[in-house]
Amino acid sequence: MRASYFCKKLSELGIDTVSGVPDSLLKNFCEYLDKSQKGETEDGIKFKHFTAENEGGAAGICAGAYLATGRPACLYMQNSGIGNVVNPICSLFHRDVYNIPLLMLVGWRGEPGVKDEPQHVFQGKATIKLLEDMDIVTFVISKETSDEELDSLFIEIKKLLDDNKQCAFVVKKGTFADEKSEAKTNGRKYVREEAIGDILKLIGEDDPVFSTTGKISREVYEQSDKIYSNHERCFLTVGSMGHTSMIAFGYKANHPEKRVFCIDGDGAVLMHMGSMAFIAEQQPDNFVHIVINNNAHESVGGMDTAAKHADFSMIAKDCGYKNVYVAENKEELEKAFNMIEANPQLSLIEVRVALGARDDLGRPKESPQENKTAFMNKVNG
Repeated sequence: MRASYFCKKLSELGIDTVSGVPDSLLKNFCEYLDKSQKGETEDGIKFKHFTAENEGGAAGICAGAYLATGRPACLYMQNSGIGNVVNPICSLFHRDVYNIPLLMLVGWRGEPGVKDEPQHVFQGKATIKLLEDMDIVTFVISKETSDEELDSLFIEIKKLLDDNKQCAFVVKKGTFADEKSEAKTNGRKYVREEAIGDILKLIGEDDPVFSTTGKISREVYEQSDKIYSNHERCFLTVGSMGHTSMIAFGYKANHPEKRVFCIDGDGAVLMHMGSMAFIAEQQPDNFVHIVINNNAHESVGGMDTAAKHADFSMIAKDCGYKNVYVAENKEELEKAFNMIEANPQLSLIEVRVALGARDDLGRPKESPQENKTAFMNKVNG
């Protein structure tokens, strides 16, 4: 299915506002939206496209667009983001509240019978039921869905939206045809995997490490094995995007004697930025929050984050982190660690890195349960 044809059908519904959080299954759809917003599409269709900080925020944008125009908007996400929209769908959009129409586009990770990462397995099984439990009328589309079949589905969608209903397309893997896209760059030189290796060397062998979901945890896994021949003290947060810092804090609160490191990502921090304010209010000593910032959701296609110009070091300082540093190379990173060694107060290091990762980047060989058991045995002694 061509993303351009799907978007043409959206436009015919009167939809011109689209907001969401990127997903790898929707990469070509998101790239078309970006081109459309810039006026670079051949069909001349223009959308207002907003990459939001999380799916709930994107739902708010869609509600506001409807209130401004009387026309429905489109909300897109990976199915892992359904949890972030349960509240706005049930307490804002639903017919028992404000009765606001909405079309959702949901990437179906962990579809039953399709091999995927462990964090997607249960979510994949629950996807259709979760949507239907929220009274969202759901249609499944795939690469086998013809233009004619899509036309018929959009006729049904129009009826639902005209009746102020919420409805969703659940998008199977490979639905949107792969199209050529230009390689993106942010102009930085420090390679993320190299930076993660440098960080792990500076941390040492004994301190617990919590790493965020996506390629960051995959690189922590490989680099720790390469440097130390093990990764037992690394908790790899394969799901729960945006919550790694709070997982690390929960551990720290029960082990005040330990120095704890959280290796986070810019997109993850943006998704639940209130965690920074909470952690700063608690002021845990020997808690080091490292934000790897490449201005992109690279693990799901490299789309820009909701706030690619955000200065996480300044945000941390305003929240109340006592020690705040920025590193754009190994020397600056080493200097920051030297400062942290001399001062145990709550610290944040923003590490600004280039876009990109190895094509052959591996994945953890152990299951999440095995990682959990190994981690707890290693760091709780």
